[in-house]
Amino acid sequence: MSYGHGMTVHEDYLARIGTLIRDARQHSGLTQAQLATQLGTSQSAVNRIEKGQQNLTLETLSRIGSTLDSELVGVGKGTTGPSHLRVQGETTLSGAIDVKSSKNAGVALLCASLLNTGTTVLRKVARIEEVNRLLEVLTSIGVKATWLNAENDLELQVPATLDLASIDAAAARRTRSIIMFLGPLLHRAGRFQLPYAGGCDLGTRTVEPHMSALRHFGLEVVATDHHYQATTTPVDGPRRPIVLTERGDTVTENALLAAALSEGETVIRNASPNYMVQDLCFFLEELGVQIEGIGTTTLRVRGRAHLSTDVEYAPSEDPIEAMSLISAAIVTRSSITVRRVPIEFMEIELALLEEMGLRYDRSEEYMAENGRTRLVDITTHPSQLRAPIDKIHPMPFPGLNIDNLPFFAVIAATAEGQTMLHDWVYENRAIYLTELTKLGANVKLMDPHRVLIEGPTRWSGAELVCPPALRPAVVILLAMLAAKGTSVLRNVYVINRGYEDLAERLNRLGARIETFRDI
Repeated sequence: MSYGHGMTVHEDYLARIGTLIRDARQHSGLTQAQLATQLGTSQSAVNRIEKGQQNLTLETLSRIGSTLDSELVGVGKGTTGPSHLRVQGETTLSGAIDVKSSKNAGVALLCASLLNTGTTVLRKVARIEEVNRLLEVLTSIGVKATWLNAENDLELQVPATLDLASIDAAAARRTRSIIMFLGPLLHRAGRFQLPYAGGCDLGTRTVEPHMSALRHFGLEVVATDHHYQATTTPVDGPRRPIVLTERGDTVTENALLAAALSEGETVIRNASPNYMVQDLCFFLEELGVQIEGIGTTTLRVRGRAHLSTDVEYAPSEDPIEAMSLISAAIVTRSSITVRRVPIEFMEIELALLEEMGLRYDRSEEYMAENGRTRLVDITTHPSQLRAPIDKIHPMPFPGLNIDNLPFFAVIAATAEGQTMLHDWVYENRAIYLTELTKLGANVKLMDPHRVLIEGPTRWSGAELVCPPALRPAVVILLAMLAAKGTSVLRNVYVINRGYEDLAERLNRLGARIETFRDI
């Protein structure tokens, strides 16, 4: 592929890039017409692009990427193109690896730092693209952010007055976490405007639960021109318990962030007790907020009018990364030790894997640096797996985590028999798991939420474009570790959004993954 100012993409890649753009658009929730409006072009032009029938200049790619949050267009912002991975397969892994701190907890704590006018120090923050985008937004409104050392300790200093008019809209649109600014900012400004990621229209399933929760604190939001226009009316706090219409993680976090600066007691029912919510609660307690019911579905929060405390906090380890690493061992039939696994949030997954025949050793429990989260070390052993008797499906905590479900696709493909995965939460995410067929797996799409997987698989190398969904993208990478020959995974920005140096860390265990660019 060659690029240059005003040059076109080689025709061999037009269809592939068109598919990537279509998938990224659908993942963002945009219609062709909405994308066309943002690009200043016609729906028919977008349709031609997605069918691979339209030559693409570098400038067009740049605008598409900014809208759809795809590194496909990194070429438009500098001298290098998007990054890809070349994987030499049939790998056997060995050694030990530490689970890094939670991506989702780190994101929530960055948003929570807006509550505190003292100095906040977060320990061992994951240096991932999602965090980078949030830091770009925070610094644009006046927050001083300083990386303190090689351990990824991060210091945040929030000014008394935020410069919300100067918000970095481009960075904000590249992180879906921007919605969690609503909870803390409703106490900081009577009127403010936030950009929102493409497709997050008010009234949709992912956004309306936030609005219904935050209305209890006097917040009203109208969507205009791709922004949230927010207005806050001072209230004395919720007069009755907030009943969340969806037990979502970010919805619960937004309600907690709003309650932290609301004097008196706020009761949140149907709250998520998931790992990132617990980390946020522990952090808020360090700020002086009183919270009862952590780890349950009913939270009682006694907020304070002002939070100004010098605080240090270490978010706990990431159970989704832990599942990723354990899956890498299973698929490659390897014995490795995954250290610092947050066992409370992995027990269902491990019980299911035991049922499928996984053999592993588990250390005694010990505490994470936050003093609250229980950790163990897991040592895997090569095992002959069999399909589970029942389908595999996620449930709210303490059930199987929705973000861990995709890893069971590649695990099921190594097992003997038929496995059905039912992803009832996300529209269309199951479709991306069918990409495993290009590596030799037998994956049948039953409907947008269900896939049927027949194993075992004789994996073979292939070249794929990274799907725009984080966990399915990593699942494909893990399958490539086991595949015969050489595989290529193109445009891996989505993986870098959620994982820090994943390829390099797998290489330390014996994987053979090379990062490269086209130019």
